[in-house]
Amino acid sequence: MERLTLPPGGAAAVDEYLEYRRIVGEDDGGKLFTPEEYEEYKRKVLPMRLQNRLLVSWRSPTGVDCKLVGPETLCFCTHRYKQHKTDFEAIPQQRPISLPCRVTGCPCRAYLYVPLNGAQPVRCRCKHFADQHSAAPGFTCNACSKCSGFHSCFTCACGQPAYAHDTVVETKQERLAQGKPVGRDVPYAAMGGLTGFSSLAEGYMRLDDSGIGAPSIELLDSPIAATDHPFLRVFQASSSSSPETLTDVGTSSQVSSLSKPEEDDMAFFERRYQERHLCSFLTLLKI
Repeated sequence: MERLTLPPGGAAAVDEYLEYRRIVGEDDGGKLFTPEEYEEYKRKVLPMRLQNRLLVSWRSPTGVDCKLVGPETLCFCTHRYKQHKTDFEAIPQQRPISLPCRVTGCPCRAYLYVPLNGAQPVRCRCKHFADQHSAAPGFTCNACSKCSGFHSCFTCACGQPAYAHDTVVETKQERLAQGKPVGRDVPYAAMGGLTGFSSLAEGYMRLDDSGIGAPSIELLDSPIAATDHPFLRVFQASSSSSPETLTDVGTSSQVSSLSKPEEDDMAFFERRYQERHLCSFLTLLKI
């Protein structure tokens, strides 16, 4: 196995470059700013970015944000969100807010999220893929003449068809008014709707309000009610059905929850996952 070795101070230099890339994005045109240009860029852009961040989501008719858009999320035009206009000195007053693509020659006038079917783009009702359609308004098919515009019947994990969803661009204040999470103000470019690690999960799988920090002890200790997430109710039923199981496990359970010196993170999580499933299976056998 090839091993990458960094000179003294190399890791810090890599961290600084990653920080630079997250802040500047593609605004440097592919040529790194000088230290003076970088400081001037931050002085000009960061206050505007912190104050006027736009949060982008792909929302179902029921109000669930099925997909929270991040810097690398693809648009219908096949370019990424970070390649669209995302910074504004003043937030536009018209709604919906259009985020045009900045790639030279691209006809895309507004960011539009299109889901993937596995690794492939979804098909239109004309049987052709999304990337075979024009990114210009109207979204006509380039592969046939009978298509009047892209219209996909692909079903999202929420149970609603793709055509019933909307790409929503909104401000922090607009999301707060709806009771939706906004996370913390960050200086990074094109963060879109990402507010925490749980933002990467699909809408129906998120168990917490992403990005607002750890829940309180009172919330964690509160009993699980019928309105809680189905995953929580299932695990409560399996754990409460045989309380003696917890006593039998005792110290071995505490030891098992500790990472072993030879384990990396993925091996530790996989082992704990398998142990929990085995415990649930044994519990079911005793019922």
